[in-house]
Amino acid sequence: MGASEILSIGSEAIWVLLKISLPIMLVALTVGLIISLFQALTQIQEMTLSFVPKIIAIAFALIMFMPFIGSTLVSFSEELYTKIAEIENSEEDE
Repeated sequence: MGASEILSIGSEAIWVLLKISLPIMLVALTVGLIISLFQALTQIQEMTLSFVPKIIAIAFALIMFMPFIGSTLVSFSEELYTKIAEIENSEEDE
């Protein structure tokens, strides 16, 4: 296994990580922004007011995006196993 294959796998792993975490992070960002705007408008500075709705929204987003996350991870794993098998076969031929 050469350096180019390792860099390719690492780069693809980072992209998969960003792809599966982006929807959850966007939900957390949106809810946090809405709660902060609400706190600024009402001048309520309660810490749990921003924490509890964000936790609930993230849990709901995880449930909603779980099929997407699972299918993305499965396809990445299948591609990775295929690459590993190809590398093993190419090393045996040498």
